[in-house]
Amino acid sequence: MRLQVSKWGNSLAVRLPATYAKQSGIHNGDYLEATIMPGGEMHLAPSAPSADKIDLLKKLSALHKTLPPTTSVMDALREEARY
Repeated sequence: MRLQVSKWGNSLAVRLPATYAKQSGIHNGDYLEATIMPGGEMHLAPSAPSADKIDLLKKLSALHKTLPPTTSVMDALREEARY
């Protein structure tokens, strides 16, 4: 399929047809890995989230469960603001 390149700010953009997005499993907000081949051909592939981010989110979730409940900061500020 022939796609048109358009100006987008200081960059260039190509709009992917919906059928291509569905077939490749790409959704709005996903990331792509772009590779330029030796002959100048461009290769795009869906990019998986990095393992570091997933690991960090798991650790933060586990840490959150261990934290003791505290009083509301907003309630404390409201109490102090009264004369």
